[in-house]
Amino acid sequence: MNIRSLTRGDGVLIGAAVVLFIASFLDTAGCDGPAAICDQIDFANSWEASPLGWGAFFLGIAGAALVVLSHGLPQPRKVLGLELGQVGAAFTIAAAWNILMWVFESENAGAGLILGVIAALVGAAAAVAAPMVPALKAPLVGAPRPAAPQTYGGQPQQGVPGGYGYPGAPQGQQQPYPAPHDASQGGSPFGQPQPAAAQQPEPQAASQGGADFTPFWFAVPVARPLYAEDGSGSQIAELAPGTWYLAVEQRGQALIAQTQDGRRGVLQDATGIQRG
Repeated sequence: MNIRSLTRGDGVLIGAAVVLFIASFLDTAGCDGPAAICDQIDFANSWEASPLGWGAFFLGIAGAALVVLSHGLPQPRKVLGLELGQVGAAFTIAAAWNILMWVFESENAGAGLILGVIAALVGAAAAVAAPMVPALKAPLVGAPRPAAPQTYGGQPQQGVPGGYGYPGAPQGQQQPYPAPHDASQGGSPFGQPQPAAAQQPEPQAASQGGADFTPFWFAVPVARPLYAEDGSGSQIAELAPGTWYLAVEQRGQALIAQTQDGRRGVLQDATGIQRG
């Protein structure tokens, strides 16, 4: 499971599930009478009231776990034709509704029901709104910045990270971006730097997408497919969170991205990317 693919919405869901689990062990009913009488009453928690524990609290916790798990898996999983996240969101909504009805039916709701319905409502709201609210779609953990990368060929200058425009490279000291290594020629993809004249065509080709476009490094918040440039719709790679990729051209709302092994393709969904 890739932790870096989780979003802030997943963080809210995890917090709601933890609170829901704690609330399940608290009293479901309260007492307004004298303390001496109330102390003698043994109030049940949600697990002792089996329909409430398994039909509401457990359902909410399981739903939150399914939503978070669906975002952490490298490939989407389906249950009866529905995505795992959709099933989890449905579970959180059902749990919130169930606990809310228990509160309405209870003459004197205890701490377990009150805390549980708040946590269940927050979890259901996060599961439904996370894909639509930009603040909740942001990554929970930012992409790391390697200390001294040497990707895309070329040895770094002294004290300067290698690669064109790599995040953290000082202004004016960024190396030209060399052409991707051809595996058929043998040797290491991180070999000696190419002559300056041979390195110029790639930035020029990248600028064809727009006169003001400058190649830049970026990281994706969640795993996203990279499609072939020929418009066939075939997927050639998958961009993973926590890895830097180079955007070499822009086509409308899409980016032409290049992976660390030299493959180029179209990133159709560039929302929420982190620029280096």
